[in-house]
Amino acid sequence: MSTDPSAGIRIVHAVHGRREAVADPSYQPALAEALKQSYGTEGLVALYGRFMSGDGFVDLLMRKAIWQGVAKSCGSGLQIGSGAGFKHPETFEIGNSVFIGAQAYIQGRHDGRCVIGDNVWIGPQAYLDARDLVMEEFVGWGPGAKILGSSHTGLPVDVPIIRTDLEIKPVRIGAWADIGTNATILPGVTIGKGAVVGAGAVVVSDVEPFAVVAGVPAKFLHWRTDSAPAKP
Repeated sequence: MSTDPSAGIRIVHAVHGRREAVADPSYQPALAEALKQSYGTEGLVALYGRFMSGDGFVDLLMRKAIWQGVAKSCGSGLQIGSGAGFKHPETFEIGNSVFIGAQAYIQGRHDGRCVIGDNVWIGPQAYLDARDLVMEEFVGWGPGAKILGSSHTGLPVDVPIIRTDLEIKPVRIGAWADIGTNATILPGVTIGKGAVVGAGAVVVSDVEPFAVVAGVPAKFLHWRTDSAPAKP
């Protein structure tokens, strides 16, 4: 840790990204499996509403157990914030030591795929259109940042747009990428490994590995190096 009191600047150690992987208590997998066997997916989704809010021990335990019970696969060390929601969690493949912040929402699709890698941090109020999403390990996803994985074709033009077909495009977020607060990633975009997307950016095209982009629409600013600033 270093400090610069004259400028009011402090550099402190990261928390989530440095957290050592910890195995779940022995009762945790058994609880998730028992809930799954007793309630089934639909029953667990309904049960989730009882524990969705609150930060007490039982609420935290049950949110975690229900996510583990309904997901296609789920690693250990999962943390689920108050008010976090989901749709079609049976398509989720969640790695180890994943954090999902308060009021975040992950929207899957019955025939889709959502992969969230190890040590991913998803900030509060994030929205992920996860119909065809792969987010690799150690991604930092800022509060309020969004993924849009689909859009209406708008054809034919003589009917309301929301009645036209959906075009689903894959979104890929490479390992180590950092997505700023309230940024938006549009359908079909790939964010390269270690790239940085500035706060509030709207990303309409692929971002190269270790590039820094920002703006509306997002534009390239510079490459990340050990001597360059981490963020715009």
